Amino acid sequence: MPDDLCDNCGSRPATVNLTQIENNEMFSYHLCEDCAAEKGLETTSEPSGSSPLPDFLAQIGDEPRGEGDPDSECSFCGLTLTVFRETGRLGCPHCYETFESHLRRLLRRVHGGTKHVGKIYLPPDPTVSEMEKRMEALRRKLHRAVEAEDFERAAELRDRIHSLELV
Repeated sequence: MPDDLCDNCGSRPATVNLTQIENNEMFSYHLCEDCAAEKGLETTSEPSGSSPLPDFLAQIGDEPRGEGDPDSECSFCGLTLTVFRETGRLGCPHCYETFESHLRRLLRRVHGGTKHVGKIYLPPDPTVSEMEKRMEALRRKLHRAVEAEDFERAAELRDRIHSLELV
């Protein structure tokens, strides 16, 4: 079936779903492991039935020896790597820098990478009633500016009203 094939190469089975936001447009791709790797996604999968989140603390402790001194601690709050592994909580904003290498490995295991490639936050558009209130306030200011014969200010307000009406 063509739906099961990679959207990029079209020849191998799609095993990775990638959603990207570009220029405020969402694109979904179904990729094979090779094409996903070309796009920078790590496709090493966990054994079947194992979810990375419940094993969070166990995984962070599974680092190769020599990487990460268990007695290393945050110079600001004093949190040690051992306590972080036990609690799963950082003590302060400086801990993110102190334990950066550990957090990167953890993010790579949980999310498949260390860079955000998902949705972006877009503030909500003003509602119609908010826009009407804004327009009415500008019209009142325009009226007062004309009455006061402040024609420069009136021209600025007229232009702002005109630009909002085009939206």
